[in-house]
Parts: sequence; C-alpha cells; structure tokens
Amino acid sequence: QVQLVESGGGLVQAGGSLRLSCAASGRTFSRYAMGWFRQAPGKEREFVAAIRRSGGSTYYADSVKGRFTISRDNAKNTVYLQMNSLKPEDTAVYYCATGGFSGTSETYDYWGQGTQVTVSS
Repeated sequence: QVQLVESGGGLVQAGGSLRLSCAASGRTFSRYAMGWFRQAPGKEREFVAAIRRSGGSTYYADSVKGRFTISRDNAKNTVYLQMNSLKPEDTAVYYCATGGFSGTSETYDYWGQGTQVTVSS
C-alpha cells in the first residue's frame, strides 16, 4: 500500500519561509516522479512543482518560480518543498503526489492527505 505523509505546514508571516516534507512508502520511491499541488478554499487544486525520479529535472508553476524549490532524497524516500518569500496568496492545503512528471494532476496516481500552509499579511 502506497502512503504519502506530508509535514511542515503551519502559520507564517508574509515574507517568511517554510519547508514541507513528504515521506513515501509502499513503492520504489526512486522510480517515480513527485509533485506538489495546492488547493485554496473555494478554488481548484493547482500544480506547484514537480521533480523527476532522479532529481535531475524540476518544473514549477509560474506563480512560485524563483521562490519555491522542490528537491528529493531517494535514500530517505522523501520529497521536499522549500518555500521562501511567502505571500498571503500561497495560503492553501499542500499535497504531495507520486506518478508522472507533469503539471497535470491526472498523471499522479497516489496522493497524501495534505498539510495546511497559512500566510498572514
């Protein structure tokens, strides 16, 4: 059974930083791309960032490019999302997912339960 468990969310002031983690189990982690998505209240889930299975390529939504960094440690079966210069509009539940390397949620087949990120102004 594949499990993804996010952690690291919380409340932060605008301009601050947070680092999200997602620990994976139940499949060979290094064989799959990983992605981060987010969903704000009343909005559709949106793509944030993705990383290839080797970690050699990354892909970001324009809204977070230059502020967020996705990385992975295949030895620890963990993917990270370093979020800097946070803005109130980054407030959302953040989800990690495993599957294909893309910005489309349909290409990911397993999802975590999400972690709340709240950015105050």
